[in-house]
Amino acid sequence: MRSFRPFGPQDEPSLSEKTPRRLNYLVLDLETKRTFEEVGRNNLHKLGVSVVGVYDDLTGEYRAYEEAEIPDLEGRLKSAELVVGFNIRRFDFPVLAPYLFLSVDGLPVLDLMLEIEKVRGHRVSLHSVAQATLGAPKTGHGIEAIELFRGGRMEELKRYCLNDVKLTREIYDFGCSENRVFFISNRDWKKYEIPVNWKEPETVKKGVSFPTSLF
Repeated sequence: MRSFRPFGPQDEPSLSEKTPRRLNYLVLDLETKRTFEEVGRNNLHKLGVSVVGVYDDLTGEYRAYEEAEIPDLEGRLKSAELVVGFNIRRFDFPVLAPYLFLSVDGLPVLDLMLEIEKVRGHRVSLHSVAQATLGAPKTGHGIEAIELFRGGRMEELKRYCLNDVKLTREIYDFGCSENRVFFISNRDWKKYEIPVNWKEPETVKKGVSFPTSLF
């Protein structure tokens, strides 16, 4: 007859078995010095960076980097296992690329907007996702950030940028925990659920080629 031993603490799965390891990640958002009207929509690399906001999962801290401090950010980008953003591949990285020695092509990226677009078939705004998922809308518009920069109101600009970083981080955390987020459609103003799978490594994508000159 086959015998069985009692189930004990040694049979409990380890924490790493219970919960998939979260990647060493950054959440990134930036603001620009110029508008599309000034440089043209096909010249994102000429918009210029006024400030880059980052949440660093290793330290649990938020930090805003001014244009002259971007070299300090580059070292952390090299060591990150994942860079999370909202429209980061089509906007933030093309704007940031001219300031970096490293190629953004090789950075592991999770673009929440593109992941949602794959499901819905159209773009959604950070404001609509944050409002529906977190009950916390964006605090302003990008043009206001340019006005803050031109007015020399850098501390206000940093707070504005880091608020978007915070929203993006909380949307990412919610999606990883619940495997879904929500958005409010600007067509019928109804709230819709979006299934997501952001905690699996397969969702991490490499970047695309961006211009490497400021001018």
